[in-house]
Amino acid sequence: MSSIGSLAGDIVRSLRQYTEEVTNKIKDIEIEVAADLVDDLKQTSPEKTGAYRMGWRAKRVGNKMIIHNATHYQLTHLLEKGHAKVNGGRVPARVHIRPAEHRAIDDFLTKIEQAIRS
Repeated sequence: MSSIGSLAGDIVRSLRQYTEEVTNKIKDIEIEVAADLVDDLKQTSPEKTGAYRMGWRAKRVGNKMIIHNATHYQLTHLLEKGHAKVNGGRVPARVHIRPAEHRAIDDFLTKIEQAIRS
């Protein structure tokens, strides 16, 4: 049992411990959601030769998780937004990144809420 004099120190220690636990859970959740997003993008990306589809990667840069296509990074914008053809006309957009991103954001928020509650 704590005395009145050490109560403030005990509260600060408990808050630090709680903060560390939540921070570690969040880092684990970031990695898990990023891996799920990469798998989702590999499933939903357009497939011509398969190189674009299999090129999705996740990496940590500082405090962020970066999801990118390592093999054909130039195609991500062209496929997602559509583009003009050389001889006129347009190639229609093949939206595959935005829906996967929204699913990952929802999944991340849900898992963060569960981590904080537990």
